[in-house]
Amino acid sequence: MKAASIKQIKDQLETIPEKELRDICLRLTKFRVENKELITYLLFEADDEASYIEHIKLSLKDIFSDINKGNLYYAKKTIRKIIRHANKYIKYSGIDTTEAEILIFVVKELQQIGLDFSKSQVLTNILNNLYKRIEKCVACMHEDLQYDYRRWLNDLNNLSR
Repeated sequence: MKAASIKQIKDQLETIPEKELRDICLRLTKFRVENKELITYLLFEADDEASYIEHIKLSLKDIFSDINKGNLYYAKKTIRKIIRHANKYIKYSGIDTTEAEILIFVVKELQQIGLDFSKSQVLTNILNNLYKRIEKCVACMHEDLQYDYRRWLNDLNNLSR
């Protein structure tokens, strides 16, 4: 079965009655946890982005506490897990400021862990890629927001050196 294009789906959704549309949404939530999480975000958390960000930070902080600092291999695996979770939450929101705040939080926490990133090229690359993503997000923002986020980013860079 070939999937329909977004335009075709959009046109079809406009013709469906409200009750049937609700049933389709509920049916979607039964198939994947990600669908359920996205609908939860859209219905309950999209109105208050600040509390959504705080919720994400708390859930990521729990995973940060599980990092094995004694073995770089396991630390890398846990850091990748953290970034995967952060990316999932960022994808739900789709807002540049949310992405920047979450990524800045992840970088701050990584720096506070006390791992020596210079011992592992993979960890260095992960950190550099996070910095690049933050820069990319900040470049898309309004000038006033860019100034604030660039200042935070410079503070992060100064901490790592």
